[in-house]
Amino acid sequence: MKALCWEGINDVRVQDVPDPKLLGDQDMILKVRLSTVCGSDLHLLTGHIPFMQAGDVIGHEFMGEVVEVGSGVTRHRPGDRVVVCSFIVCGRCWYCRNELYSLCDNTNTNPAITQHLWGADPGGIFGYSHAMGGFRGSHAEYVRVPFADHTAIPIPEAVEDMSALFASDSVPTGWMGADLGGVKPGDVVAVWGCGAVGQMAARAAQLLGAERVLVIDRFDYRLRQAELAFGVETINYADTSVGEALLEATGGRGPDVCIEAVGCEAHSTGPQYAYDQVKSKLKLEMDRPIAVREAIYNCRKGGSVFVLGVFTGLVDKFPLGALMNKGLTVRGAQQHGQRYIPMLLDRIASGELVTNHLATHVMPLSEGARGYEIFKKKEDDCVRSVFKL
Repeated sequence: MKALCWEGINDVRVQDVPDPKLLGDQDMILKVRLSTVCGSDLHLLTGHIPFMQAGDVIGHEFMGEVVEVGSGVTRHRPGDRVVVCSFIVCGRCWYCRNELYSLCDNTNTNPAITQHLWGADPGGIFGYSHAMGGFRGSHAEYVRVPFADHTAIPIPEAVEDMSALFASDSVPTGWMGADLGGVKPGDVVAVWGCGAVGQMAARAAQLLGAERVLVIDRFDYRLRQAELAFGVETINYADTSVGEALLEATGGRGPDVCIEAVGCEAHSTGPQYAYDQVKSKLKLEMDRPIAVREAIYNCRKGGSVFVLGVFTGLVDKFPLGALMNKGLTVRGAQQHGQRYIPMLLDRIASGELVTNHLATHVMPLSEGARGYEIFKKKEDDCVRSVFKL
């Protein structure tokens, strides 16, 4: 079969790879219909996440049609349409039973790597390096889905393929940021990052009752898209002081909830960007926490900061004093998708949650390298490249 493979830094190619096979009775083989790039995939392309091997199939946000199931699969049968959560979960460990699905104890097949890095191993992820299990990703004609009854979710008939696609990762990730960030009716919410996850966090905040939602980015086309789709307020940090704009919007207090949806390669116009770039290139820090710092500094006293962006290790100049003395609650997580996806599919079916506008560039898998190129360079107003198989 054909698949898009990582061959080195900034080098992805469509190649022939062996067809997947059932390896256990809880496995399922899925024929992929749609698979999309994700901002966190760019960390793989740039070599920021070092645990890749040439020939690894990438991609983790996808939907498709069931073609084969193991004898232990009871929820799905051939011909079903399903969306697959990016995190593989067993459904029975302590973390799964407590709906902390991305922390599943039984799906990361290379736990020693992340135990060394973080003191514990989270669950496995499709196509996201050998640190997260080394599973083949979704930019392929077929994918093996382990623990299929818990990892894949049926798609309601009223939800078309493209809308369902983003329920795999972007939508539940964004919703989790607003939910676990504690958004409640009447709040003012600020979201750093206006890609797919940031837009979904903003919409989730609205649906949870936020009075005002402001999104922060430097690309006008992404800000315009969010404004048109959801009516949010926008701040372009390239030409506006974020701190001043947020104080003005909140009567001098600051947002109640700040959601960081940027991650470990954040950009800035200030001197902190040069500082973090130099430190990371010299391996004196691993990530650029610019947006996290800004969220902590600008959140109101007693407010909440939620970190949605992917981070890999140690950062410098973390504002611990601001966090403590302002009485902030700071949380972070990879998505607990299985907690949210069924509910989100129902909201998509009802029309209150729109997602298909994120697919700005739809193309065949054979153009996978180009899809990543325009997504990475933000060319042609690309929000998401989607591969149609």
